[in-house]
Amino acid sequence: MPTIVIPYRGDAKRRLPAAIRAAAAVAMLGDVVSAALEVGRVLVVTDDSAVVPPCAEVVPDPGNGLGAAVAAGLARVEGHALVVNADLPCATPAAIARLAAAGLALVEAEDGTTNALSLPDPSVFAPLYGPGSAARFRAQAPFATVASPELEADVDTGEDLERYAPLLGSRTRSLLAVTA
Repeated sequence: MPTIVIPYRGDAKRRLPAAIRAAAAVAMLGDVVSAALEVGRVLVVTDDSAVVPPCAEVVPDPGNGLGAAVAAGLARVEGHALVVNADLPCATPAAIARLAAAGLALVEAEDGTTNALSLPDPSVFAPLYGPGSAARFRAQAPFATVASPELEADVDTGEDLERYAPLLGSRTRSLLAVTA
């Protein structure tokens, strides 16, 4: 059973509409945690423990960016780890389990960044996030690329929320229904 590390910063969704930004970030985190809990132990790396759903463990965010947050979570993992970004509200337990079964693998977003990692040995992790990160991860180690619509669908803008509306997890769908 893998341990799933979910890095979360509520202020990272600056391109979402201001009126729903904070609530959307929390709803998406809840959807990702809910799916991940069906697959394994869940660690949320954050500077805001109040938003972490029950049953997930909190790891303090060291505050030096995404790579440092992931490294802080991975430092608490023995064995197989998954890293799943908190802005993937279409994540399902089946998609997360498929990623885990792929061995050393990643899920690439449309823009070439990295949405999720499967690390049978967490020591292979290097903080390579940012534009073009999927290619950097593959250059650093023999990462397979997993096609997963549920994990490729990251939400950065209001348009993303509209585009993925039919696939969104229950918390994010409920938020959108209330704010519509």
